[in-house]
Amino acid sequence: MYSVLLLCGGLAGVTTVLFGFGGGFVVVPLLYTLLIAVHGLDSAAGMAAMHIAVATSTALMIFAASMATWRHHRRQTVQWHLVRPLVGYIAMGAVLGAAVAVSLSGEWVRWAFIGYLGITIADAVLRPGFLRQSGSDVRPMGRGVTAMVGTLIGAVAALLGVGGSVMTVPLMRRRGASMTAATAMANPLSLPMAVSGTATYVLLSANHTALGNWYAGYVDLRALLVLAVGSWLGIRLASVWIGRIPDRIHAKVYLLLLTMVLVVMVFMH
Repeated sequence: MYSVLLLCGGLAGVTTVLFGFGGGFVVVPLLYTLLIAVHGLDSAAGMAAMHIAVATSTALMIFAASMATWRHHRRQTVQWHLVRPLVGYIAMGAVLGAAVAVSLSGEWVRWAFIGYLGITIADAVLRPGFLRQSGSDVRPMGRGVTAMVGTLIGAVAALLGVGGSVMTVPLMRRRGASMTAATAMANPLSLPMAVSGTATYVLLSANHTALGNWYAGYVDLRALLVLAVGSWLGIRLASVWIGRIPDRIHAKVYLLLLTMVLVVMVFMH
């Protein structure tokens, strides 16, 4: 199990630094499947598998998004003037999203994950502005729109454990950003969601003692450690490709990865 998690962490690191995913699209389906396979559906871990997968994925983002943000900052690809106004609103939204996730059944969270993926893919394919860069400069948002969008990003990302990329990359893309700039901004924007979302998961599920000593609420600490090591390796290896992938190919691969995860989530039980 831990060798698979190490590989999963590596893939999460690669998708974080190159696509801004924060690892959630890789970690959530795989960890959910592993928990069911190892513990069975009738065990405490099996019945809470989706909550554990989402909470652990959210905690992993603290490490992965921090490392990826540093790499992009060194390459000067992060447009900090666009990132800063969203940070506080995303953190507030993440508390709301994590609180809602804890109160829902794992199956509801799973289908919310699937539904949001489907909507995101369809929107990117059917509506112009994602597959082809629409401009050279990113158009800023007004204060009210920033507050609304930031809160929504944080809530959805923490609810599903997927990081801000699924919303921030399409958003920034349609406002004229290149894929490199959009994914670079997704990483620091995942950090406030990851910190406040993880804290909320731990605090609201702290009395769930049936899972064992290696859990902080729903966060699987052993899995988190192995995933973090794998992510560090993946980010180091993939960082050489920052800014080197042609823009349209970058956008198409982003959508392909989302589609692959959607298929996995639909057919796993």
